[in-house]
Amino acid sequence: MAKALIQVEKKSGENSVSLMRRFSRKAKDSGLIRKVRSLRYAERQLSDFVLKKNALKRIKNREEREHLQKMGKIKER
Repeated sequence: MAKALIQVEKKSGENSVSLMRRFSRKAKDSGLIRKVRSLRYAERQLSDFVLKKNALKRIKNREEREHLQKMGKIKER
């Protein structure tokens, strides 16, 4: 994510509340808040190794289930 630099300087005669309000407004207008909130619950993609491992596990479970069905240990769907 690109770093966004938001700067506000206190104007003469400006109180800290209005300075914070101006900063918050600039941060919101820059789209920074929306970007950060969208990334908050983002999940990273699984690696090729993990995908392969999961696929092999599915294949093994399917074969085991088919074997148990043929042996009559579990009912067919």
